[in-house]
Amino acid sequence: MAGTRWTVAAEASHQRKRDVRHTATTGATSSTDGLRICTLLPSATEIAYLLGLGDAVFGVTHECDFPPEAATKRRVVQSRIDARASAGQIDRQVRSLAAAGEAVYELDAEALREISPTLVVTQALCEVCALPYDDVISTLDGLGIAPAVVALDPKSLADVFGDIARIGHAAGAEAEARKIVAERRRRAHRVAALVAGLARPRVVCLEWLDPLMIGGHWVPEIVELAGGLDVLGEPGAPTRRTTPAEVVEAEPDVILLMPCGYNVERAVAEARERGCLARLRQTPAGKAGKVFAVDANSYFSRSGPRLVDGLELVASLLHSAVERTPPRLKDAARQLQ
Repeated sequence: MAGTRWTVAAEASHQRKRDVRHTATTGATSSTDGLRICTLLPSATEIAYLLGLGDAVFGVTHECDFPPEAATKRRVVQSRIDARASAGQIDRQVRSLAAAGEAVYELDAEALREISPTLVVTQALCEVCALPYDDVISTLDGLGIAPAVVALDPKSLADVFGDIARIGHAAGAEAEARKIVAERRRRAHRVAALVAGLARPRVVCLEWLDPLMIGGHWVPEIVELAGGLDVLGEPGAPTRRTTPAEVVEAEPDVILLMPCGYNVERAVAEARERGCLARLRQTPAGKAGKVFAVDANSYFSRSGPRLVDGLELVASLLHSAVERTPPRLKDAARQLQ
């Protein structure tokens, strides 16, 4: 059963996580008094607020928009790419910066110095998604400040749950972290139980549309837990390029369009602008009207607690036997014709 395999992988993966850098022996603050947090990726901001630490968050990124009050915090990270550009243009901007040896993101060292954080949460997963870990450490060292640094590197739901626990430990919110993780695990297990024994549709998840890219990391796991078979993605593996021909040859029963960082409206517009739908209509999914654009920015792109909402959404799209999309997710997916 998918849920069983996921649970076993969860505990093994959590043991391999990075240790907290620049910390006291315990790697945790003694209390939240005097705690000043900078969260350098949106999922970390969501986790901090869910742990009840919103008042202790002093610095965020340009992308931190959930919960809404996070957008009022001081921005310490900015992007060097034009996020309003088309998918193809964004891809070319990123590749151009990489070829020149330049970073996609800029860390505001002066803002960081003024905030003087006691805890910084960053990442070591993807240099396209957020600041590189080494850049963060170099900047902190250059400023001569030594906060606790938690570096997230999740590749599975288990890793995400482990990250919630690690941030809770570093911020002195361990009890709340345990409650949050337990509730998310319960919901994930509930979905796995609901789809157990049901026929598994063949699924393709497209994480970018120009060029076409297959969803990786936790996305194939979400599909499996939701009762599907991800025919092109591999659990824990990075996102990879694909071609329209490979997608057609995979004969998916369901196609999920989840461009990284896009909401439903933008995913729909990009798919139509790129002419993707014509090729996708050649698949069983296209012929059956089973091509969906989903709110990737909220429920799939970010390695945070709302991935479980994404899991519940996918299960409802794959199986008519599963209760339809919960009211809170009613606008999180759109069927494309």
